[in-house]
Parts: sequence; C-alpha cells; structure tokens
Amino acid sequence: QVQLVESGGGLVQAGGSLQLSCAASGRTFSRSAMGWFRQAPGKEREFVTSINWTGTTYYSASVKGRFTISRDTAENALYLQMNSLKPEDTATYYCTASSKFLSSFSPEDYEYWGQGTQVTVSS
Repeated sequence: QVQLVESGGGLVQAGGSLQLSCAASGRTFSRSAMGWFRQAPGKEREFVTSINWTGTTYYSASVKGRFTISRDTAENALYLQMNSLKPEDTATYYCTASSKFLSSFSPEDYEYWGQGTQVTVSS
C-alpha cells in the first residue's frame, strides 16, 4: 500500500520559514514526478511546485524565489523549504506523486496523495 505522509506544518509569523517533509512508502518514486499542491478554505487545490525524475523543478509564480523543492531518492522523501512566508500562503499543503516521469501542473495527473499538513501564516 502506497502512503505519503507529510509533516512540518504549523503556525508561523509573516516573513518566517517552515520546512515540510513527505515520507513515501509502499513503492519507490525515484523515477517519478513528485510535487506539492495547496488548498485554502473555499478555494480549489492549486499547484505549488514539482520535481521530475531528472531533478528539474517547476514553481508557481506566487512562490518562485521563496520556496524550494527537493527530494532524497535514497530516503524516498520529498521536501519543501518555505521562506519569506506570507499570510496568503496559508493553506493545507499536500504531497503528491505520479507514476510518470515528468511533472504536471494538474492535480489530475498525480495518483498518490498525502493527507495534508496545515500551514498558517499570521500577519
């Protein structure tokens, strides 16, 4: 059974930092695309960042330059370093993985999802 388990969310003041982690089990994702999406109350789930099997990364315009995605293929883990956080970054953050090599901006292209971790940024 494939599982993605996020951790590292919490409450932080604007301008602060958080690092999210995602531990994958049940299969290896070393040759798969992985990513992070987020969903705020009343809004649709939106793409944040992804990394494909070659290590190429993609970011939404709203987080580029502030967030950094990375992966540890040996540990089957995914990370999201979030700096200069803003109140509009407040959302539930989801780790996701695909059986495909290449990243996608669409949540429909990812088969595996974590349960989510809450990030709240106070002003």
